[in-house]
Amino acid sequence: MNKVYSDAGAALHDVFDGAVILAGGFGLSGNPENCIRELARRKVSNLTIVSNNCGTTDKGLGILLAQDQVKKMISSYVGENKIFERQFLSGQLEVELCPQGTLAERLRAGGAGIPAFYTPTGYGTQVAEGKETRQIAGKHCVLEHAITGDFAIVKAWKGDRWGNLVFRKTSRNFNPLCAQAARVTIAEVEELVEVGELDPDLVHLPSIYVQRIFRGTQYEKPIEQRTVRPKRSEAGSAGLAGKASAS
Repeated sequence: MNKVYSDAGAALHDVFDGAVILAGGFGLSGNPENCIRELARRKVSNLTIVSNNCGTTDKGLGILLAQDQVKKMISSYVGENKIFERQFLSGQLEVELCPQGTLAERLRAGGAGIPAFYTPTGYGTQVAEGKETRQIAGKHCVLEHAITGDFAIVKAWKGDRWGNLVFRKTSRNFNPLCAQAARVTIAEVEELVEVGELDPDLVHLPSIYVQRIFRGTQYEKPIEQRTVRPKRSEAGSAGLAGKASAS
């Protein structure tokens, strides 16, 4: 069983206009960079993208927005992207905002074959408008429906030729959930190894959820917001210098 494709172009060859794509990542962490670049190159349009957010103005999924390829976003956070804001306010982009935990659970339910579930999150807010509600164990709850997709694009640290995946630290985020909820899951990995080289106890996502895998290249791994401050010794020296000049 060999699920290996040569590159992103081969793995995404049948993604079509109007597809529903589940994209792993949290901010810019764990983004499937090769897959996103390929979608941008192919200029597939009218996409519905389910992701925690939509990258930044010029990074991550944001490059698809910049090329007017996205029709609808289902996400929990819309900051960091001026194009997202502009398209939403103008009515060009349809947006379904979903609380972060609820979004994760809707994807998990989609992968588990659970059509819907009740949650107290969002009751009494705009999130609950038009949705069925009921009281369970004394709590008012909202009925939320599972999310599934035509394709999932995910990024892992290591994977084998069967599609078993290992994620690195926080880059795991939404990647496994998206992978489980799609008809076709496409995984890009930094390291592609032979079957048997991964410790089974360290596999985060089993191969049953992955249909295609390829080794990614040219990872940029951008930082969404980089905050720096002087080292303690530098800060101390600056403070002493200030006191000396004041005296």
